[in-house]
Amino acid sequence: MVLYHANSFEEIAELSKQHGMEIFQKRDEAHLKAMNEMQELVQKPEAMKNWFENRKKEFETLPSD
Repeated sequence: MVLYHANSFEEIAELSKQHGMEIFQKRDEAHLKAMNEMQELVQKPEAMKNWFENRKKEFETLPSD
């Protein structure tokens, strides 16, 4: 599991995006499966919006360092 440290949700999203690109290049099977699931989610705008909002809420409830 990768742990990110950031000051904003947007910063976390960018770190996650970078991680996804690195893993895609390594062809890690578990990550590729998760990426495929995300691609399916992107095809459903309302589902993607809900997923994104839920992740943002999770981030906002995390304790500060």
